[in-house]
Amino acid sequence: MKPIRLVQGFLTVGIWTLLSRVFGFARDIMIAGYLGAGPVAEAFLVAFSLPNMFRRFFAEGAFNMAFVPMFSKKLEGEEDAAGFAQEAWVGMAFILTVFTVIGVVAMPGLVLLMASGFAGDERFDLAVEYGRLAFPYILFISLAALASGVLNATGRFVAAAAAPVLLNIVFILAVLVGAALGRDPSESLGLGIDRALGLRVGDTLALSVPFAGLVQLFLVWWAAKRAGFHLRWGWPRMSPDLWKLAAIAAPAALAGGVVQINLLVGRQVASFFEGAVAWLNYADRLYQLPLGVVGIAVGVVLLPDLSRRLRAGDETGGRDAFNRAAEMSLALTIPAAVALVVIPVPLVSVLFERGAFTTDDTMATALTVAVYGVGLPAFVLQKSLQPLFFAREDTKSPFRYALVAMVVNVVVAVGLAPVIGFIAAALGTTLAGWAMVWLLWRGSRGMGVASQWDDRFRHRLWRICGASALMGVLLLGCAALLGPFLATPTVRYLALAVLVAIGMLGYFGFGQLLGAFRLAEFRRAVRR
Repeated sequence: MKPIRLVQGFLTVGIWTLLSRVFGFARDIMIAGYLGAGPVAEAFLVAFSLPNMFRRFFAEGAFNMAFVPMFSKKLEGEEDAAGFAQEAWVGMAFILTVFTVIGVVAMPGLVLLMASGFAGDERFDLAVEYGRLAFPYILFISLAALASGVLNATGRFVAAAAAPVLLNIVFILAVLVGAALGRDPSESLGLGIDRALGLRVGDTLALSVPFAGLVQLFLVWWAAKRAGFHLRWGWPRMSPDLWKLAAIAAPAALAGGVVQINLLVGRQVASFFEGAVAWLNYADRLYQLPLGVVGIAVGVVLLPDLSRRLRAGDETGGRDAFNRAAEMSLALTIPAAVALVVIPVPLVSVLFERGAFTTDDTMATALTVAVYGVGLPAFVLQKSLQPLFFAREDTKSPFRYALVAMVVNVVVAVGLAPVIGFIAAALGTTLAGWAMVWLLWRGSRGMGVASQWDDRFRHRLWRICGASALMGVLLLGCAALLGPFLATPTVRYLALAVLVAIGMLGYFGFGQLLGAFRLAEFRRAVRR
């Protein structure tokens, strides 16, 4: 894949991910308005996080990091890639069907594992009920991730990148249906609503989770079939390739488990502070926008490309792909991180503060957004550095690094919670992210030419930081001037849009002047 096609792939995935995040914001704005940070919201968010946690563990983490390089190399070597994909599909379907049944039965224990602070109050029973409804999502979305890996490895990014849009559309419809079924006709159409309505919205949301997974699975399965990979049901058979896949995936599974332990630690800490689970979730949605658009796009496109290049012995091409991926990700992420740090209150208040979501919720969520913002470049850099290891089928090193990052997270989150409260969970996540980046960078130094920073990257990095800093100063001044408009319900959306537009124009203007990038490069990539 040539550099311009690599950038084109980033943009394809990034644009669809951006669309998904826009629908996700609409979904979360509605959930915040109807449920706020109350017990129904916290119960649903914990229930939905359970299949998502295991999805990252089974599909996007261990399995995909092992499957995609092997599948890509079989394509490059003109081996039986389709047969390998079919064997992996059947094996994953069998394992996850069994796991889904176990998870539904063991749901009370899983809820305690995720949020033991819920024990003894109404959030626990609600989370168990919603968890049992939502948990089959793990089966559908993990199979969808496998089919997406097949598509991405063959350079077909659209269907896999578009699938999450369907999830958010289904959720939005579920909120609307729940609101329609639960609303008292005597109430106005505003979002100040009663408990019965909140419960109805929670019920329909939980029911919609497995349906959304099934819709996403059908989309990518159909796209894979059209691409010549007809994935069918059957009985699993352990072939030599599957044994090798399992051997490579095992350390990655352990590394994925460590990452999920980090998430567990954060939610466990938050569960002991009323409303904190919801605050962390809403803040997560804000920083996940640039992380998803940039970081996930880079990870999805870079891994199969690096795998093919290394199989062909193209170290120089691999270095160029790695550096351009890191350069583009930081050029788009560092200014986003600065924005999250300097204007979190306007962002949260305009997007979420209405109905059941109060001013106190805004301030708590904004503080979390700022802390996550400090870690955003680290979360994205991991997506660029990890493929250096996975493309070489080295999953043991990231596991060791993840263990160290886990210790950092646990010490900070648990140790500081009695002192600084729920925000210790976000601080632990951020510091663990930077620890992981440092370890990945240090570990990649001995990997040869493909893992080295080139002169262009080093030249532009500090200029990107400088342009971002100037943009931050500009945002602070403009936020102060637009303050009255940001607090006025009738024009606050327009005021926030103006503030964001000023920040973007300022950043690209400063970046062009400082030589951080050339706008023509972005224009060429977008045109292609």
